[in-house]
Amino acid sequence: MYDSFAARGRAPGDDELRRATGRSARWLEEGLRVLADAHHIVRDEGGIVLAHPFASRDFGFSVKGAHTLWWGGCAWDAFAIPQLVDREPRALVATACPACGAAHAWVVERQAPPPGDQVVAFPIPAASAWDDVIRTCSLQRVFCGRGCVDRWSATSGIPADTVVDIPTLWRLARHWYDGRLDSPYERRDIAASARYFQEVGMPPAYVASLRGRM
Repeated sequence: MYDSFAARGRAPGDDELRRATGRSARWLEEGLRVLADAHHIVRDEGGIVLAHPFASRDFGFSVKGAHTLWWGGCAWDAFAIPQLVDREPRALVATACPACGAAHAWVVERQAPPPGDQVVAFPIPAASAWDDVIRTCSLQRVFCGRGCVDRWSATSGIPADTVVDIPTLWRLARHWYDGRLDSPYERRDIAASARYFQEVGMPPAYVASLRGRM
């Protein structure tokens, strides 16, 4: 599944999965349920909508490499894809400000963060991200600046207390998904995740919200 997203920018269909595994439709359905329960994939109306950092539909971010076009599941995921897929070590990430519609784009690569004075809002605390992960990803967007974040919050009624700059977003994405294309994939536990957030410079309140789950 992840190989398909990485190479082609899309999820494999059920027929592809059955051919690849040689298993029955019933076995496949149970396997997808187990993966979803373990937060390796996100399903919506039976389909695979997220396999972080990849998405199968528009969450506001396109990620264009030399060979592949992806949807990024959020700002974090969009910046992570060119840092994860070896054959695409740089990509053009594009989006629009949710407040004013201004277009933004960056060439994201592994050596250093791209220039940009935009800001990234994380309206959902880290500890609550998986309560409704589709909503969490939909709300994590890039804005022109803090003024646009405040206008969007006032209009939507959604607080956005955690706001970071582009270099922090790049650091957050840089190693978060290390090993994601390997099997088996070892997910960080809550303590390791909190340490990672602190190391890359996420705001203390965002880190504290996760440590509250320990």
